Amino acid sequence: MTATATAAGTFKIGGDLEVTRLGFGAMRIVGKEIWGEPEDRDEALRVLRRLPELGVDFIDTADSYGPFVSEDLIREALHPYDGIVVATKAGLTRQGPGRWAPLGRPEYLRMCVQMSLRRLGVERIDLYQLHRIDEKVDRDEQFAVFKAFQDEGLVRHIGLSEVTVEEIEAARRWFEVTTVQNRYNLVDRGSEEVLDYCEREGIGFIPWFPLAAGDLAKPGGAAAEIAAAHGASTGQVALAWLLQRSPVMLPIPGTGSVAHLEENVAAAQLTLTADEAARLDAAGA
Repeated sequence: MTATATAAGTFKIGGDLEVTRLGFGAMRIVGKEIWGEPEDRDEALRVLRRLPELGVDFIDTADSYGPFVSEDLIREALHPYDGIVVATKAGLTRQGPGRWAPLGRPEYLRMCVQMSLRRLGVERIDLYQLHRIDEKVDRDEQFAVFKAFQDEGLVRHIGLSEVTVEEIEAARRWFEVTTVQNRYNLVDRGSEEVLDYCEREGIGFIPWFPLAAGDLAKPGGAAAEIAAAHGASTGQVALAWLLQRSPVMLPIPGTGSVAHLEENVAAAQLTLTADEAARLDAAGA
C-alpha cells in the first residue's frame, strides 16, 4: 500500500482553512535555477496529478517560479482544484536564471494578484503571501495593499515570507498573518525565534528548503544513523523531525520526480522516538 500524507495530521490556516500538514512546494517543477520550462514537462504534470492521490492538499507556489511557469502547470494539471489549496506569492521579480529582486510597489503587487488569479483560474486565492518585504518601499504601503486585496475578496488569507518577529507584528496591525514562510531545517535554525512566536500565536510556519540535513546525512551523522535504523532516507528523517518539532509546522518539500514525491510523502508515517528527536535537535543546533 502506498503511503499518504494524511498521517501528518492537519492544520487550520487562519483557523478555518484545513490542510494536511505535509504539503508540496512547486518551485522544483520548473527549469534549472527556477527559470523557464521544466526539462521533463510530462513528469512535472505527473507529479502534480499524483498529489491528491497521495493525500497532499496544500500546494505552495509563486508567480516568480519560472517566472509564471509553476502557476501555469498547476492549473493545467489540477484545475479546478477540488479539495486542494493553492497558495501563491508576489513581491519577487526575475531577471534571469537564479536572479531575484524584490519589488513591493503597490501598483506592481496589484498587477501580480490579478495575473495570479488569471493564471490559476480562480476568483479568490486561498493564501496569498508577500514573498519579500521590499526595503525600498514603505512596508506599510505593501501591507496596506495586501489588506485591500483581502477586503476586495481577491484573497482569503494572507501570509509573509522571510520575516522577523518584529515584521510579523508590524503586519498584524494591518491584517491577520495566518502563515509565515522562512528558511528552516535540521541544520538551519536561524528562524527558531520566529517559529516559537508562530507556535504561540497559532500562525502556520512553512519551512522552505526543508530537506537539508548537511553533515548529519553523511555516514556516521545523526540523520544517517537514524535513517538506517528506520529503513528510511535522510530526507524522510529531516521531514519527520520537522513535523514533530511543532504542531504549526507545514513542510513543503518539492521535487520534479514522482518517485521522489512518493518518498517524501512517506515521511508522514515515520515517527521518531523522543531520544532520536533530541539527538537531531542537539546535532542540528
